[in-house]
Amino acid sequence: GKLTQLFNHRTVFLAFWFSQGFVAAEVVFVDRSSNMPSSHLLLEEPIRMVSLLEPSKPSFFPAMTKIVGTLGPKSRSVETISNCLKAGMSVARFDFSWHDPEYHQETLENLKVAIKTTKKLCAVMLDTVGAEMQVVNKSEKAISLEANGQVVLTPDAGQEASSEILPINFDGLAKAVKKGDTIFIGQYLFTGSETTSVWLEVSEVKGQDVVCIIKNSATLAGSLFTLHGSQIHIDLPTLTEKDKEVISTWGVKNKIDFLSLSYTRHAEDVRQAREFLSKLGDISQTQIFAKIENVEGLTHFDEILQEADGIILSRGNLGIDLPPEKVFLFQKSALYKCNMAGKPAVLTRVVDSMTDNLRPTRAEATDVANAVLDGSDAILLGAETLRGLYPVETISTVGRICSEAEKVFNQDLYFKKTVKYVGEPMSHLESIASSAVRAAIKVKASIIICFTSSGRAARLIAKYRPTMPVLSVVIPRLKTNQLRWSFSGAFEARQSLIVRGLFPMLADPRHPAESTSATNESILKVALDHGKALGVIKSHDRVVVCQKLGDASVVKIIELED
Repeated sequence: GKLTQLFNHRTVFLAFWFSQGFVAAEVVFVDRSSNMPSSHLLLEEPIRMVSLLEPSKPSFFPAMTKIVGTLGPKSRSVETISNCLKAGMSVARFDFSWHDPEYHQETLENLKVAIKTTKKLCAVMLDTVGAEMQVVNKSEKAISLEANGQVVLTPDAGQEASSEILPINFDGLAKAVKKGDTIFIGQYLFTGSETTSVWLEVSEVKGQDVVCIIKNSATLAGSLFTLHGSQIHIDLPTLTEKDKEVISTWGVKNKIDFLSLSYTRHAEDVRQAREFLSKLGDISQTQIFAKIENVEGLTHFDEILQEADGIILSRGNLGIDLPPEKVFLFQKSALYKCNMAGKPAVLTRVVDSMTDNLRPTRAEATDVANAVLDGSDAILLGAETLRGLYPVETISTVGRICSEAEKVFNQDLYFKKTVKYVGEPMSHLESIASSAVRAAIKVKASIIICFTSSGRAARLIAKYRPTMPVLSVVIPRLKTNQLRWSFSGAFEARQSLIVRGLFPMLADPRHPAESTSATNESILKVALDHGKALGVIKSHDRVVVCQKLGDASVVKIIELED
């Protein structure tokens, strides 16, 4: 465990040298005189109220929490997408519940141009339609519904949508509902207070038709409305034939990074989707995020979490299925389970009012902060960026709120909870990851650099929620299908863009992940230079490096010189 000179960077702290599960050395050299300031606060500590009025310091990374933006009519130009990327969007979501693949392809081409011009990475998420019931309004004329009146839901597609009758795309609704059940209809997923969505109560079932009492006055505008039955089992496949067609054509062509599996109700849904992806070659590595939207998904949450790569908590539909007083409890419980499993958790429906307004409500601003404090990896913006008037401002506002909330996140308590949950003996990788985070916090490192080829090591470090960014240096691996050679790494790099605190960098493919010390040091130099260029590393900063040298995994801390 000797100290080494490293290309003009002095190694100050070499801790935890793991070789085949054995701790061979632990050498600690810490300059106690260096008192590096920390911007990390705790809510438990007294805060001078006047200090809240001071402007926050600008940062290259808008927030550690990631933002998923849904691209649509108001956010599909190159200029708008470029501004969204600069504001902090790291994942672009394409919602196939509406519009055709050609439309989304045009948007995606604009995204590619924006990525090149801004030099900011962005992952692509395909959101399936799934077991979604829809009301079809072919004429696109506005439909007015008056409170206490009656409306009939019918599977007869030949009927014209009107104030008296609404044709739906599902012929099994009459068998699924009973008198007193609640049904919700509108163009998007709603707050419940909008005049563009309507609550219905089932009055009676007549053959295949369902007669409903209208509970609130509303005007439905557009060609397609979502229909959601509260706590009603709908006998529709999670991955429809239309979904499969879109994935196998549009998805394969564009090598999607994430598949958002709408209306996931059982672990088997995820297994079937994974089996389908495994046959599609180029997107067999695509990560599946199970979208929990109803009571069935909630009931089978633990098994779904075990199978999925990540979870999306769709609070729009869940807010209809759950009593209002239970929504927060589900959110906190689900996020805790995701955090302990080390799987990304994404939260939806946070700033609905910003669809039409420049500022969020007080409740929404607090909701975003609580999502961060509860442990969310990413915030998903739907209508706010899809059809909202202020897509860029919404991303920027949410990013600033997340950044402020991260400053008061109790990392110490979270770390202890995670270590306790993992238990002993820890796995080799888990012990490395937790040691790297603990060391980084103790010496107030400005960044953690992690060398990885699969991305797993970097995700494990992020699982322990370090207070500083984690630069995930993804080292490509050469692979072949017997016909041609190709490099892996691009998928792994982009898939870290949804994990809290992870910021990817693709290394030179000429350097293998496991190599000599000299090779790793040359990659480290590139990573440090990259960090300096981004403005996250400066002279005399301490940096924690997590890397693999042969059979040994090393966590070391270096201090940069001038």
